[in-house]
Amino acid sequence: MTLLPANAPPVSPSRPRFLPLLLLLFLGSGCAALIYEIIWLQLLQLVIGSSAVSLGLLLGTFMGGMCLGSLALARLVPQRCHPLRVYAALESVMAVLGVTVLFAMPAIGRLYAPHAGHGLAGILWRGGVASICLLPPTFLMGATLPAISRWVESTARGMSWLGLFYAGNTAGAVLGCLLAGFYLLRVFDMTVATYVAAAINATVALSAFVLALFTPHAAPREQGAAPAADSRPNAEMAPPPVSVPGSRLVCLAIALSGLCALAAEVLWTRLLSLLLGATVYAFSIILAVFLAGLGLGSMAGSLLARSRLRPAIALGWCQLLLAAAMTWAAWMLTSSLPYWPVNPALAAAHPSYIFQLDLVRCLWALLPATILWGASFPLALAAVAAGGADPGRLVGKVYAANTVGAIVGALAASLLLIAWLGTQNAQRLIIALSAASGVVLLLFSYWRRPSGETSNDNFSFGLAKFVSLALACGLVGYFVGSIPPVPWKLIAHGRYLATYGEDRTLVYMGEGMNASVAVTQTEDGALNFHISGKIEASTVPVDMRLQRLLGHLPAMLHHDPRSILVVGCGAGVTAGSFLTYPEVTNITVCEIEPLIPKKITPYFKKENYDVVHDLRVKIIYDDARHFVLTCPDKFDIITSDPIHPWVKGAATLYTRDYFQMCRERLNPGGIVTQWVPLYESDLRTVKSEMATFFSVFPNGTIWDNDDNGSGYDTVVLGSREPLAINLDELQARWQARPEAVQSLKDVGLGTIFALLTTYGGQASDLKPWLAGAQINTDRNLRLQYLAGWASDLTQAGSISDSFMAYRKFPDNLFVGSEHRVNTMRLVLEAKSKIRR
Repeated sequence: MTLLPANAPPVSPSRPRFLPLLLLLFLGSGCAALIYEIIWLQLLQLVIGSSAVSLGLLLGTFMGGMCLGSLALARLVPQRCHPLRVYAALESVMAVLGVTVLFAMPAIGRLYAPHAGHGLAGILWRGGVASICLLPPTFLMGATLPAISRWVESTARGMSWLGLFYAGNTAGAVLGCLLAGFYLLRVFDMTVATYVAAAINATVALSAFVLALFTPHAAPREQGAAPAADSRPNAEMAPPPVSVPGSRLVCLAIALSGLCALAAEVLWTRLLSLLLGATVYAFSIILAVFLAGLGLGSMAGSLLARSRLRPAIALGWCQLLLAAAMTWAAWMLTSSLPYWPVNPALAAAHPSYIFQLDLVRCLWALLPATILWGASFPLALAAVAAGGADPGRLVGKVYAANTVGAIVGALAASLLLIAWLGTQNAQRLIIALSAASGVVLLLFSYWRRPSGETSNDNFSFGLAKFVSLALACGLVGYFVGSIPPVPWKLIAHGRYLATYGEDRTLVYMGEGMNASVAVTQTEDGALNFHISGKIEASTVPVDMRLQRLLGHLPAMLHHDPRSILVVGCGAGVTAGSFLTYPEVTNITVCEIEPLIPKKITPYFKKENYDVVHDLRVKIIYDDARHFVLTCPDKFDIITSDPIHPWVKGAATLYTRDYFQMCRERLNPGGIVTQWVPLYESDLRTVKSEMATFFSVFPNGTIWDNDDNGSGYDTVVLGSREPLAINLDELQARWQARPEAVQSLKDVGLGTIFALLTTYGGQASDLKPWLAGAQINTDRNLRLQYLAGWASDLTQAGSISDSFMAYRKFPDNLFVGSEHRVNTMRLVLEAKSKIRR
């Protein structure tokens, strides 16, 4: 079976020895493409947000561009063009566009911000920005495989090389994923990573151009064209294009294969992020394993396509076997791997110990299914190949069908299936779809008798085929019914499930578009809110004190707080703290996951004063960074309690650029507070967070929330103008707000001095301590790599002691009558002695 027209010139004898070099070029191309993908998605999330809608639009646009490129290549580039020169041109332009996107993104963001909004209009604006940025380069990416297919596909051996090129491209993608996630972006930044990818593109382009000089290309005669003047007199005219029976069915099967693959990737990445921890390193490992499986499968499929087995039948059985492989993955991810005795504390020695275990667990669960998905693509190519057809068109058609299915699967899983059906039923659906596509393809292939095969030859074989198919369908039905639900303990405890000893009972569990959440209760009655496999809020005293400190501290220090922005709803305790101030007229809560205000916050109604039903409260469902970027309003107070910075995407709420946006959204006299965790962190991570904040608010201060004298977490506070706390005026405000005072008393901060002795230092005093700290910016997002490296460490006490050693009485901060200032000095000194 061949992919090239019947009248194509034979492969030059010099070509086979260059095929391994071309394989290396495809490896480089795949490496650069994945580096770009990680950078571009990261950059665009800064502009249009990290919500499920934004990510869906990004992913859809990315794959949509590749789909258009694969279809357009054969229509825009004639066959007479040397495939290697076309490939070199594509890689060259891709290098230019890669660098262009990096520097054009800030300008696009500035144009986008004034016009963006919410609802349908906002979605259209986000989609437009994603299209402008991603369609041109991804269009070129999608065209590379159809372009090169015109060079090698004239023999059965060439057919196998095409599959190997796809495998090589995927192997390069694995390398690019790991190189970007573990080195380029961790050690350098997006600029350096982009230059590396562009350099790889340029090297590939130059190599392909040089290779073209040694491999002359003779284009096949165009269909319907008259013979050339120097043609041999007896040369045969090219036969008309042959359409393989069932080619549309094959395209439908490969489209459903792409749909199931990307839907499963979304579902399984969600589960694995709970199991491994949602760090950038975990996501890099998951993606690398998924791509590695596709590459291995593509190699196997390309070799299988050369066998005597009919490729359509092999493709059909691949889809049926995928039902078993997806069932295996579902069972492993929910009923086996969470209970492996893996202790995250191993990371205390070195994070690589945990990364190795993460890699093994991903391979164990995902490899069978990804190998089968990888094998499906070359089998589909072989199944539709026909003499007299342009190989570029054939490859483009199959590639586009697979990509369109992938787009549908990714969008459906991230935006609809998880939130509407849940992970369990979503997995059941894609297993059934995969099996159904395989059954239909096999029935058609079995029914259509190959030429030369008689009914007598076919009867006994045919009966066995249909019996085996019926048995396979029965097994698929069993698989669909056996998919286990996601255990609530995995959602609640994540990577600590196997080692978590505390006994809790489940109160609520839900799976939303952006996150899976749970509420549990301990034996002593304390409620805990879990998200991303960790506790984000609770009614435990130390957590209650932090949540109210984030609200009451800026409200008490501000002279007249009226408009408030709360970033992150959580249990609603921080937002509810502002309800105790009668002068507050407007509270905007920005939350990315709709389940939290609707389902989680009501369980904490007593502690948050039923904040979600207060008329002064407006809830915005959006990525907080995107809201701050596009919101025209200004606020007296912005208080932020985001998730831990090691969670992928959260570091965008700790960048200098984000803090600068917050500063611009403040009214005169406005105050910003931000949560900085000390647990699940290390010293350089905390220094980076504080140094970044103080680079925007140089007069900022730290307010410590310890746990029985030991470090736990902190609040950093900044203001537009230098802050001076007049103790006499504060005493007057304290007496005029009895509800707020009672709210503070409930968490052990019942006096002015109890509140103010949480003071932990100011930026000017901490300059020696912060020397050399890395500043987290939009361009490098350094914090997510620092924090991800330390997400399993327990160093809160030593971190707190290190910066508290620099604390001294701030004469420029506490002002007022001599008596109150001296009292404040004595109280603060007494607390310092107790800590020591």
